Amino acid sequence: MGRAVLSQFLTLSNSTPRLSSSLRFCGRLGGKYLKRPGSIRHNRTINGYNGAGFRCCCSVSLSQPAVPETSSIPVRKRIVSGVQPTGAIHLGNYLGAIKTWIELQNSYDTLFFIVDLHAITLPYDTQQLSKATRNTAAIYLACGVDTSKASVFVQSHVRADVELMWLLSSATPIGWLNRMIQFKEKSRKAGDENVGVALLTYPVLMASDILLYQSDLVPVGEDQKQHLELTRELAERVNYLYGGRKWKKLGGRGGAIFKVPEPLIPPAGARVMSLTDGLSKMSKSAPSDQSRINLLDPKDVIANKIKRCKTDSFSGMEFDSPERPECNNLLSIYQLISGKTKEEVAQECQDMNWGTFKTLLTDALVDHLHPIQVRHEEIISDPAYLDGVLGEGATKAAAIADATLSNVYQAMGFLYR
Repeated sequence: MGRAVLSQFLTLSNSTPRLSSSLRFCGRLGGKYLKRPGSIRHNRTINGYNGAGFRCCCSVSLSQPAVPETSSIPVRKRIVSGVQPTGAIHLGNYLGAIKTWIELQNSYDTLFFIVDLHAITLPYDTQQLSKATRNTAAIYLACGVDTSKASVFVQSHVRADVELMWLLSSATPIGWLNRMIQFKEKSRKAGDENVGVALLTYPVLMASDILLYQSDLVPVGEDQKQHLELTRELAERVNYLYGGRKWKKLGGRGGAIFKVPEPLIPPAGARVMSLTDGLSKMSKSAPSDQSRINLLDPKDVIANKIKRCKTDSFSGMEFDSPERPECNNLLSIYQLISGKTKEEVAQECQDMNWGTFKTLLTDALVDHLHPIQVRHEEIISDPAYLDGVLGEGATKAAAIADATLSNVYQAMGFLYR
């Protein structure tokens, strides 16, 4: 989904879905791809819910079950999102993604998964992957993800995801992947001899995560917008290459194969910065644990990290000063944790010194995270309950995924089994 993939945030059904009007554009796409084969518009402005999204933060044929024209039952849009199980889940993951999910699950059909397949693109501890996956799922639930409203599952438990990735790979120009900023940065750090093919192709897996579930919206951070744009372009490309009349001639229903998702970026908290550098994103991969607040950090560790975090020599506290990135970051964290408005926080803290504010922030963090930590311990101590949640979530997700995958196989001309 750092790479929090993914975020597509409907009532599950095996009935034949309606074709969304927003997807009736195969004719328009034809001209675009004939003129610019293999092109991708990375700088295109994206019109989405709230101005942006992850198009990480997922075949139309199944994104919305058919509803009789006379039905008054509203069809919920779908949102899919996930977080990697590598490293400890930190405040940036929580405020930038998971906390937002809690609100979204009340208004959308939501699927939240642990993206364990993405976790192996760089060297990892095989002994810890399974444990970390369960721990991440427990954190989802402890933070308030409600299984009566949302499906929680493990990415690798839905095998259709990897199958769709291979099919999408055949339609993905290599030039699109070579331009991915994160690939360039991570491969430069790791060195060519230590970089696997998966690091280059994982944006295709991310696209599979999203398109497989016919997502309407994907919650994403600013650093993932490029990957979501690739997902949109890939959906349009596959719809043009294999959808419409071509698919219908093969016995399909025709039309678009994939829904093209929109991005969803929260108005605040989408990019929580490091405690040691207000210009760098809070990250699991940062070498120093001092740079982040982990959701399961005990009270004394939180207090020590806030006490030692980087500040500045200016007096008072203020938002949005280009000279004070750390001040803006810490105030934003306090605003999100306290539930207050930006104006309320600005007024409350404007005359505070750093010592007073750090105490205020520490107390707010400890009070907010304590019930999450207590609930997490209860969940992780009941493996049967957690396994049941993940099993049920995977079953629901697979029902959508298998139908989408069948449509793709048919549209691409494979022999029906």
